[in-house]
Amino acid sequence: MKKYILMSLVTAMLMTIWSCKKLSEDSPLEIVGKDIVFDKTDSLGVNAERFLNNIYAGLPNGYNRINGNILDAGTDDAIPSAVGDAVQYFSNNGISPSNIVDTVWTKNYRNIRKVNVFLANIDIVPLNLSGYKNRWKAEARCLRAMSYFELIKRWGGVPIIGDKVYGASETIDVPRNTYQQCVDYILSELDIAMPYLLTANASVNGTFTANFYGRFGRGAALALKSRLLLYAASPLNNPNNDLSKWASAAAAAKAVMDSVSAAKFTYALNNTATTAHYTTANLTPLVPSTALSAYTTNVNKFLSIFSTISNNEIILPYMASINSGVESSNDPVGYTRASGAGKTNPTQELVNEYEMANGRLISESGSGYDASKPYYNRDPRLAGTVMFNGLFWLNRNVETFDGGLDRPFGYGRVTRGETRTGYYMRKFMTSNASSTSYSNYPHMFPILRYAEILLNYAEAQNEAVGPDASVYAAVNAIRTRVGMPNLATGLSQVQMREKIRHERRVEFAFEEHRFWDIRRWKIAGAVLNGILHGVQAINTAGVVNYTVVDATTTKFDENKMYLFPIPLNEMIANKSMVQNPNW
Repeated sequence: MKKYILMSLVTAMLMTIWSCKKLSEDSPLEIVGKDIVFDKTDSLGVNAERFLNNIYAGLPNGYNRINGNILDAGTDDAIPSAVGDAVQYFSNNGISPSNIVDTVWTKNYRNIRKVNVFLANIDIVPLNLSGYKNRWKAEARCLRAMSYFELIKRWGGVPIIGDKVYGASETIDVPRNTYQQCVDYILSELDIAMPYLLTANASVNGTFTANFYGRFGRGAALALKSRLLLYAASPLNNPNNDLSKWASAAAAAKAVMDSVSAAKFTYALNNTATTAHYTTANLTPLVPSTALSAYTTNVNKFLSIFSTISNNEIILPYMASINSGVESSNDPVGYTRASGAGKTNPTQELVNEYEMANGRLISESGSGYDASKPYYNRDPRLAGTVMFNGLFWLNRNVETFDGGLDRPFGYGRVTRGETRTGYYMRKFMTSNASSTSYSNYPHMFPILRYAEILLNYAEAQNEAVGPDASVYAAVNAIRTRVGMPNLATGLSQVQMREKIRHERRVEFAFEEHRFWDIRRWKIAGAVLNGILHGVQAINTAGVVNYTVVDATTTKFDENKMYLFPIPLNEMIANKSMVQNPNW
């Protein structure tokens, strides 16, 4: 605790400033003080806005952030290509108070402190831009709310600091607030900010411009409220299944949906293939010829969500600088582009979750699944999420059969350097460069997107009142976007619950949802105690045979791992800190 709270102002403000040049061209950054940031003569608030932009840099960014791996490589959806990669500690019972891996405690309290500094000093600036100061304050409050949410979804109740800016000489002795107190505080911050935020389709003068894309608008605040209340209503945090909490979560998601219907927000499911990732020729082997054109369009529509610089589905993105980090970390290893690491290896469990085109799981009677052609006629999101043997990438088909270009050693022969499951990640990867070189490209991580709002609503409404028509409509909208059939009618509440959980898994794979979903639903003990699987493909004279094989053993201690341990240094620094149970 003391570690984060005793940061000097200079340290807090001199993190890399997001999308801006340095604060002063005349002085080294390390000696810049708050009188320069919050300048009494700066009527345009240039440096104050840069400080605010710097706080945005602390938003969650899901790309390769756990030692080069995505967080979901610590779930049942994927494993890392290297046996020793630390992200697997989440799925093999390896974390501890001194080794948490997902080290965001300090990051988020640092952001909270920055917000407090900003709010304490912004009124010094004689800003002459009408409405801007109140909007900046509101955005700062939302950023602080996001930081607290990131903390409580990991640790449960945490210390609420309020607006206080601690001095370097102060002793910090702050107890943890309860989880519900934290939820209430976050809600109050969002509600206070809401009236001053931009709507999704209007700036302060009534015209939306790209300058505001990526900022906390009213829609993003409502979307965060939706996620917060959904988590608060879930079994982990609502053990008595208080239905009023589910009703509140449903209402929060419905508020976003109603605002869209009223044209207050322009959010929508992306339904356009803005980027032609694939041609029909690329995907010919994957579906019957009569379905090829529609299938190709649906794959491209799904991938375009993540490859378009901005689109109306993404409510709040992490605005990274242009880069090729996603590709260099996750390229299949057989391509000649430099340093393709193939880090993220989807599991057979995830692949099996993608339905056949007729809407049946591969294990269901009448699905039409053929084990000799395991990727044929499947949900288009499979080809938009997972690289499997035979999928086209860049200039050739992926070869993950034993001895193939992308699995040269073969199943079970190496512990790093190629896929351990027979699969690589496809989602987020851009194919705008050649097969021999990378091109930098905008990678906007989707922190909040409209598809989540629909599924948040469906889940909460189903739990609150059962599978009414509005629940079906929300889920079916997600499925229709990619050409999947509507859900069967007449589902029970339990059956609909499973359908919604299925839809979240296939729609949001690798977007840092599965990691938290299996915890808030309290199913991590069921899905992470046992064996995760992959596939071994053997190519004999051009005929490939597939066998499901063991990939790794998992272990999840249900007595303690649903919450992270409080970091050891925080336990030492703050005498009032109480550790989470059984750590």
